[in-house]
Amino acid sequence: MTEHPLAEAADVTVGIRRVVVALVACGLAALLLPGEALAHGVAAGDKGYIQEIVGVHLIPFAYLGAKHMVTGYDHLLFLLGVIFFLYRLKDIGIYVTLFAVGHSTTLLLGVLAGVGVSSYLIDAIIGLSVVYKALDNLGAFPRWFGVQPDTRAATLIFGLFHGFGLATRILDFEVSPVGLIPNLLAFNVGVEIGQLLALSAILIAMTYWRRTSSFTRHAYTTNVVVMSAGFLLMGYQLAGYFIIGR
Repeated sequence: MTEHPLAEAADVTVGIRRVVVALVACGLAALLLPGEALAHGVAAGDKGYIQEIVGVHLIPFAYLGAKHMVTGYDHLLFLLGVIFFLYRLKDIGIYVTLFAVGHSTTLLLGVLAGVGVSSYLIDAIIGLSVVYKALDNLGAFPRWFGVQPDTRAATLIFGLFHGFGLATRILDFEVSPVGLIPNLLAFNVGVEIGQLLALSAILIAMTYWRRTSSFTRHAYTTNVVVMSAGFLLMGYQLAGYFIIGR
């Protein structure tokens, strides 16, 4: 498996100029949007329903877990970056498993321990994970710093932060302690189901794209766009943190 297929394809600094444009747009958006819109929180209907029910409700929690993953654009961007240059199912399985172990661990521990972390800061770190993976795909780290980070370790570590993001969502639900553990396990199962569904769709699209000549032509630009989106997410969430202050 080639770690950096784009290392010699183009000058990464060109992509950085495009990121600057994205950051400027992010700043303008942060000034124009209301504070509540700066974090992708729990839908009002879902939160109200979960707050009202008591006891074991496996299916609703599994549904919410799957829904959060499938609609979680930050998680999907990271997964896209992770599998972008992975061609063998064995390699994909290893990286996806590391990511799943990471976010499952901190999801369970975070909720059971009641660890409250600012959702804005967690989501900013998730945005950073998107930036990291895009830069890794571009071969930026060996060229800039002469060092190649361990991509497997990084995937696990960022998985831990993604799990804290999920735990923050559960804590936002203010779930009843009655039946908490089975409901939490159901939510985690739903997250894994949602991840498999999203990953399957991404793999189908990537497999088709890789068979065309446009993949080689546009792989670099695509990773620059993903990197820009990661910076945008970081700025978006940091603006929310400093404006809302929580």
